[in-house]
Amino acid sequence: MMPRPLTGTILGFFAFAGLAQAQETEPLSAIDWLSQSVQVPASASQTGVGPFFDEPPVSNNASTPEITVTPLDGAGARIVGVLPSSQTGLPETIWANSAEATLVGLIQAERTRNLPALHDLLVTLMLAEAARPALSSATDALLLARIDKLLDQGALVQARSLIEAAGYDDPAVYRRAFDVSLLTGTENEACALLRSRPTLAPTYPARIFCMARNGDWNGAALTLNTARALGDVSDEEDALLSRFLDPAISDGAAPLPPPSRPSPLVFLMREAIGEALPTSNLPLAFAHADLRATVAWRTQMEAAERLAREQAIDPSVLLAAYTKRAPAASGGVWDRAEAIQRFDVAIRSRDTGAVTSSLADAWSAMHTAQTEVAFATLYAPALAGLPLTGEAARLARTIGLLSPDYEAAAQPRPDDTSRDRFLAAIARGDVRSVPVPAQAGAAAVHAAFAGAPVPTALAQHLEAGRLGEALLRAIAAFGQGAAGDYMAITDALATFRAVGLEDVARRAALQYLILDRLS
Repeated sequence: MMPRPLTGTILGFFAFAGLAQAQETEPLSAIDWLSQSVQVPASASQTGVGPFFDEPPVSNNASTPEITVTPLDGAGARIVGVLPSSQTGLPETIWANSAEATLVGLIQAERTRNLPALHDLLVTLMLAEAARPALSSATDALLLARIDKLLDQGALVQARSLIEAAGYDDPAVYRRAFDVSLLTGTENEACALLRSRPTLAPTYPARIFCMARNGDWNGAALTLNTARALGDVSDEEDALLSRFLDPAISDGAAPLPPPSRPSPLVFLMREAIGEALPTSNLPLAFAHADLRATVAWRTQMEAAERLAREQAIDPSVLLAAYTKRAPAASGGVWDRAEAIQRFDVAIRSRDTGAVTSSLADAWSAMHTAQTEVAFATLYAPALAGLPLTGEAARLARTIGLLSPDYEAAAQPRPDDTSRDRFLAAIARGDVRSVPVPAQAGAAAVHAAFAGAPVPTALAQHLEAGRLGEALLRAIAAFGQGAAGDYMAITDALATFRAVGLEDVARRAALQYLILDRLS
């Protein structure tokens, strides 16, 4: 059977004009909120080639960004990544045959924040050990795009790992390491690294911040005076740095206006002067700062929910936030914490009656927070070992299908509905003997698991050895299901299965049908 063409909706998505339009309504991306922590050397600004010219461009139109390419061979084609091929199943050549500018554009445009299975695949692609494209910019724009995508998704631990694998000598990479440290409470390490790298020229705000962190307040004040005299700090920076160095300036003064450009450095200094910025309106990465023990418990729980919703933290971090102490109030996150605490006590004691009476409330709480997969990861194994009956048993099975051990949860039951049998068939990867239930998108999923071919456009990418590019496009195609383009769901799932990502295909299909977030 020959591959069939992509639908018009998907082809439209591939156009860079469409990608740019999608970006305009999205939150700030990492390259918009990173702190200006290091400067571009004068020689770089004169030649047009230097440490900061590796910033990937943000596309605002349909044109392809200009990029200087250099053939790579021998030692130049280094492998950068965290996850080896033996772990990912992806070859080190996943990017090799694609155009760097195309990959950067696809990565920047990807806004998959709906299904954990697709999120996990995207993170795996960003972390995979891989060689640069055969024709790449001298400054490795693809590497920076990979790091920035992890930052955009709040995956700070993973971003730090990729940064460490790449090394800190490149100012653009250090700039990202600096901000990860600020957001995870290890800013002293960032400042120490800055001192140990003479090739990194810190900007005045970063230099002043680090001097103050090291206890050299007089030196920091002198540096600010020098920067002020030279006109090298803006009025906004001057006002913030002055209050940061001398809190007495704030006494009786009106709060500073909202920053024109929130960055982790601005965020931390605003917090230090008692004018903290709420993270709920900031990019997801900032929510990590609210997990610190010094932050109010309610704020910690809300940040943990936000991060867990986007798979940016381990589920155990969410559980730790919920169970820190007895709820102090009612409503909203307090009720969710109480529901989880009651269920957690019941499941730990293996009290079948208590689990039965508390499971529905706990699941409802997680549904409200949209953290069902995190809950399933935490509790599905324990639920599977209890002799539950009735609605509790049915709910436990649904939770099991959302867990990593989904196939074990697919055992038939006498009271199975047609939808139950269909979900179980997907978990086993074989839908040939089950009818399609009356649910939006179910037929599209059935087609993919019944042998639908890879669409022509994606098949051509695969045949040309552009595996990474094909997977990025397949992830994006799956998102078209939100607009009702169900054939895009078939195309994406068929592609995952064709390249051996059967686990991704099954998990994505189960999450799509159970969570019903896209249709």
